[in-house]
Amino acid sequence: MPENADQSADAHPPGDGATDSLLTLAGTEISFRPLGVGTWAWGDERTWGMGGYDAALTEQTIADAWDASIEAGVTLFDTAEVYGNGESERIIGRRLAADPTARSKVVLATKFMPMPWKLNVSTLLRDALSASLDRLGVDHVDLYQIHGPISLRSEAALAEALAAVQRDGLTRAVGVSNYSVKEMGTMAAELGARDVRLATNQIEFSLLRQMPEQTGLIAACGALGVIPLAYSPIGQGRLTGKYTAANPVPKSRNLSAHPQAKIDRVVSELRRIATAHDRTPAQVALRWIIDKGGVPIPGAKNADQATQNAGGLDWAMTEGERLALDRVALRGVRSIANRIWQHG
Repeated sequence: MPENADQSADAHPPGDGATDSLLTLAGTEISFRPLGVGTWAWGDERTWGMGGYDAALTEQTIADAWDASIEAGVTLFDTAEVYGNGESERIIGRRLAADPTARSKVVLATKFMPMPWKLNVSTLLRDALSASLDRLGVDHVDLYQIHGPISLRSEAALAEALAAVQRDGLTRAVGVSNYSVKEMGTMAAELGARDVRLATNQIEFSLLRQMPEQTGLIAACGALGVIPLAYSPIGQGRLTGKYTAANPVPKSRNLSAHPQAKIDRVVSELRRIATAHDRTPAQVALRWIIDKGGVPIPGAKNADQATQNAGGLDWAMTEGERLALDRVALRGVRSIANRIWQHG
């Protein structure tokens, strides 16, 4: 789940000789840079628009963001069947249809929503993936994920369903989202029993939700060879410095919803480090996640934001700067509703 990053300064090329290594999805040869694009906002009018799309978010600006991301070497695009009731996938499908060469350049990830009433998970997961493929206009995705730990079926049943669609070539790799350390370990073991590797666990992780690191989830991902994908990496825009008590974040953006005074302390430290490296606060926030071993997937609603996001790559903070951010980072807060599906 992404957010749109409102940033104002120009993105910068590598300034201190640092170059980020490519990451590879477990069990595949699919590689990408440690930064992606979250496409929750692409088609989701209820959350990201006021009775419709944000006036600044149109299919043309999305197309521009798509092109700018690929041009910057950011090629992982994450979507889901529930984003805009499939409209996010349709938009990506139209981008792929407009440029047939794009499919070989991008890493496509989408998700299955395992609602509790979906008991025949083997059939329903396969049907959902087939529908996603139709909307995307492709014959397979690179990563298929369980959207959250809310199914009434066992991890064994979910693992069997995932393994089956991977064996049949409908996805190259499989992952989960919002899984705890224990849930992730169980799923990894069940998949392993079927000769399948768990590739990813997509979680909310940022300076406003340090919880995955504090609970040992990030370390557990490393031990299992699982890549943590970090949604809401700049706190749904809160870490850009755009929002203040006088200009609060829209109420629909309920992740990382700390009191503004606490967020201001984090943003102040981000600004200090950003100034030292000629970066933006949001770029520093993305860099912190990358340095922790995560892959942030911020949203991008236009070419400028896509280019800005790419400015989180290929530079280095000092150890002292990382520690300074660790000291001001917040553990994270969850609403009662979020506790149902957000375990990671």
